[in-house]
Amino acid sequence: MPLVRISVSNTVSTDRRKQIADAIYDAMRATLNIPEGDRFMVLTAHSQDELIGDPHFMKMQRTSDFLIVHVTLRQGRSTEIKQAFYSKTAQLLQERANVAPDDVMIVLSENSLDDWSFGRGEAQFVLSAQASASTK
Repeated sequence: MPLVRISVSNTVSTDRRKQIADAIYDAMRATLNIPEGDRFMVLTAHSQDELIGDPHFMKMQRTSDFLIVHVTLRQGRSTEIKQAFYSKTAQLLQERANVAPDDVMIVLSENSLDDWSFGRGEAQFVLSAQASASTK
């Protein structure tokens, strides 16, 4: 159920943007136990003056390919699982979209089941939890 926001330079081609989104989705599937089809992403291309990242913060060597991945997801994953996600994402982005690991910034924001509505004005996860509880 993650919502992924990806910010890239507007110099990144449409094909490469798809490679980036696919790599991130596959990394989530491999490490965060995301079910197939649970893919909700917003990819935004920014001009150079709108996507700002210090080129050397945390001893990185960032380039014009710098991108930000912001994932909002349900709370509860361990530090080890999160680290596996960071690592797998950087690996797949490098392999599939030629994005250097130093150019990949990832931020996770966690929330609760009642923070999600997938439509119809309902909190589906809350409703399914209530239905499960009432059948016990």
